[in-house]
Amino acid sequence: MKILSLSIWNKEQEKGVELMTIHDVTQFGYFQRSSVTEFLKFTAQFMADRTAPGERKSVKEKEYICHTLVKSDKIGGVLICDEEYPQRVAYSFLLKSLDDFLKKHPKSTWRNMPFPEVPEIRQQFDLFQDPRQADSITQIQGDLDETKVILYNTIEQVLERGEKLDDIVAKSENLSLTSKQFYKTAKSTNSCCNIL
Repeated sequence: MKILSLSIWNKEQEKGVELMTIHDVTQFGYFQRSSVTEFLKFTAQFMADRTAPGERKSVKEKEYICHTLVKSDKIGGVLICDEEYPQRVAYSFLLKSLDDFLKKHPKSTWRNMPFPEVPEIRQQFDLFQDPRQADSITQIQGDLDETKVILYNTIEQVLERGEKLDDIVAKSENLSLTSKQFYKTAKSTNSCCNIL
């Protein structure tokens, strides 16, 4: 699960204007990074332009998903991540990033765009790379999934033990019959030796 790009947009006009962007393209080869960054910028602009205030969209392209959210106050965010990244966590991160951006750069300062990275948003970007670390519900779900796997393994082990115990019980029943037969045979064989 990986976030590739977060961008924040001014949506006061129909065509969005980029306010701030953070990219992480380290998973790509050195010579591919500039092309990937261009594609991320193009996709973010494309999605920002096609999302109206008050809307949210998620569009899948191959193994990536682009989540777009534009609040009614005409500030929007575009998050591009891989398809495994949880949608609920993606939108939580978008909302938090938009709120943090507005705290640092109120609308009255938007004439000086684009803005450099906001350190708090960069920290959140790095933290949200692992949704289990950033989101308590995702962490709890992961723990539950882990517990289910452990529980299933334990049940399988008990069943295996149960089968082994059944084999032992069956063998002991056979042994008991054999022991009884041996006792009777030994008793009848030794009866000639009894002296009264």
